[in-house]
Amino acid sequence: MIELLDGMPEGVIGFRAVGTVTAADYREVLDPAMDAAIETTGTLDFVIVLGEEFDHYSLGAMVEDAKLIGRPLSLWDRAALVTDRDVLIGIAVAFGGLVPGQFRAFPLAHLDDAIAWVGEGAAAAAAAAT
Repeated sequence: MIELLDGMPEGVIGFRAVGTVTAADYREVLDPAMDAAIETTGTLDFVIVLGEEFDHYSLGAMVEDAKLIGRPLSLWDRAALVTDRDVLIGIAVAFGGLVPGQFRAFPLAHLDDAIAWVGEGAAAAAAAAT
């Protein structure tokens, strides 16, 4: 499942993956939160945490994840993956260059740094829009 993280800076959405992430999680949690962020800020700045409680993505979730790249390029600002799983970091870094915007991976111990980095991007985007 995907849970929303509380206490994010203005303009930042945060998610935590727990157990198995399914396509329904994208439709019911991730997509509505992203749509709301776009409506409010005009950009996507987000943090996703894949900690010890995360198991895997279902095939349907992987398809939904691939669809995210179809959103307009101008929407993407900053995204941070927070995990200690080296395989996931390697995959994310390899594909991070294929997606628009800025992308960084952080270890779990640096979750606050990841949130701050994404928050800086959201604040800069908000300032540029005014």
